[in-house]
Amino acid sequence: MKIAKDSFIRRRLRLKHDMGSGLLLFLGNDEVGMNYADNTYRFRQDSTMLYFFGLDYAGLAAVIDVDEDREIVFGNDLTIDDIVWTGLQPSLSEKCATVGITDSRPLSALKAYIEQARAKGQAIHFLPPYRGDHKVWLWELLGVEPAAQPAQASVNFIKAIVAQRNYKDEEEIRLIEESVDLSTEMHLAAYRTVRPGIHESQVAAVVEEVACRHGNALAFPTIATVQGQVLHNHGFIHELKAGDIFLLDAGAETKNHYAGDLSSSMPVSDTFTERQAHVYDIHLRSFQAAVDKLQLGTPFREAHIAAATEIARGMKELGLMKGDPAEAAETGAYALFFPCGLGHMVGLDVHNMENLGEQYVGYADGQQKSTQFGFKSLRLARPLEPGFVFTVEPGIYFIPELMDKWEAEHQFTDFICYNKLGPWRNFTGLRNELNYVMTEQGARLLGTIKKPMTIEEVYAAKSQ
Repeated sequence: MKIAKDSFIRRRLRLKHDMGSGLLLFLGNDEVGMNYADNTYRFRQDSTMLYFFGLDYAGLAAVIDVDEDREIVFGNDLTIDDIVWTGLQPSLSEKCATVGITDSRPLSALKAYIEQARAKGQAIHFLPPYRGDHKVWLWELLGVEPAAQPAQASVNFIKAIVAQRNYKDEEEIRLIEESVDLSTEMHLAAYRTVRPGIHESQVAAVVEEVACRHGNALAFPTIATVQGQVLHNHGFIHELKAGDIFLLDAGAETKNHYAGDLSSSMPVSDTFTERQAHVYDIHLRSFQAAVDKLQLGTPFREAHIAAATEIARGMKELGLMKGDPAEAAETGAYALFFPCGLGHMVGLDVHNMENLGEQYVGYADGQQKSTQFGFKSLRLARPLEPGFVFTVEPGIYFIPELMDKWEAEHQFTDFICYNKLGPWRNFTGLRNELNYVMTEQGARLLGTIKKPMTIEEVYAAKSQ
């Protein structure tokens, strides 16, 4: 399934209406060398360029000149030297026609167009760059030094984009659901593979093969580890041993570049130990507590607090915390065991539009992002609205270095039983993640294939 041409036309038309005036500059991504120019990383187009122009090719830029009512794509047609290596492609004008653009020009004409606009006193709106080549390009086009670019990026432009991309239509939701289903297949492959004696790299290979076999890519680097207390552990260096917990965080990006994002935790042995099962059950309770808060108009922060409260309650059951679990959640004491945010928006980016700023994407106007440990990692906190697609991913982690730091600093001694943490230092960590869309009827779980969640479902998946 592809995004229809009319969808791109409508998106650009609304953007022009919302901005009202000025020139909007879009910088597409280019090929980037890994260790020399011709040995490149996998090309991935800029997501904003994809959303408004749908052109999945390197070496492009575009402008929407609101004042002149022009939409122009700048790029170069292939030379015979290019064709020898890449094969024949449609011409630039043919590519543009597929997304409703009738004005295409050589890439070398971009700078002159920008200079003419500046000479007329036209406002040039650009987005905060996240790539080094874009920083240099903006410097060349606008004379803005790289260090000054984030502060001079257009907040109005950012907000106008967020106001569209945060709300998924049915076309986008179907594409995301395809990615979620493929991501679930990746996780099911892991459940069938995980066992004592193999290595993390072997599980990662099986998982990533599923995406590759379907002609798709990864939405983000795979996390496949028995050291789940390291939240982003990409090393693949450990052997799986009986009694370990294996954590997988992996998702697919389909050909249209919409992402799925799932995580799973499972025993390396056939079953969890009694202690592991207890912690897993606490985690499931926290997950359900969060899901119960997914209501229209309810800030997602409340779902985060609900999960944190249940985790604090569970840690109190284990003798690791004390006091009121709800108070422990509100004060931030819970973050010793749950130091990350509950979830984030999903779309063309696995953390949707994170390059534009979490404050604009995940927080409503006037809603401040916390700087406190734990809360500062909450990427989504705003009230939930129809069309939002997001993840729910509570986790429970035992991080020895964090335990030592907080104990030395006497943090949250009214809530944390530091004298009881010793036997838990090597527990590692676990989490599960599912993707939801908010509808007028409430939150809907995305995906037509069920990912195991309960202990019984986990054991059944491992036995297949």
